[in-house]
Amino acid sequence: MPSSSAAPDSLPAANARYWRAVVRLTLVLLAIWALLGLGCGVLFADWLNGVRLGGFPLGFWFAQQGAIVGFVLLILVYVLAMRRLDRAHRADVARLAAAATSAPSPAQANAYARGAQASAEGNAQQKPPEAAR
Repeated sequence: MPSSSAAPDSLPAANARYWRAVVRLTLVLLAIWALLGLGCGVLFADWLNGVRLGGFPLGFWFAQQGAIVGFVLLILVYVLAMRRLDRAHRADVARLAAAATSAPSPAQANAYARGAQASAEGNAQQKPPEAAR
């Protein structure tokens, strides 16, 4: 969980958004996996057996073959979704890094302001040469 003092466009906030998306994707795919494995193969088998696929009851087909095909498809969906999430996260981090290098940090801004102030004070103390008469 990001701290409450983190800015909305900070690295911890970007990491938290990424992690929430990864957890959400994982939970959705786990729920589908449980529905395929337990639901279609065991709980809904009697209802699915009313339909035949290739001469076999659909409940039997899901228990023996369909769940495996479903699991492989879930792995494919996970890989493609994670690739998209990773790409978006890398772009977000690169944007934050570019913003951090182009804008001065508060310490750098303060040092610059102190240097500019000292320079202005030094110039004010120097008297311009008077014109010869």
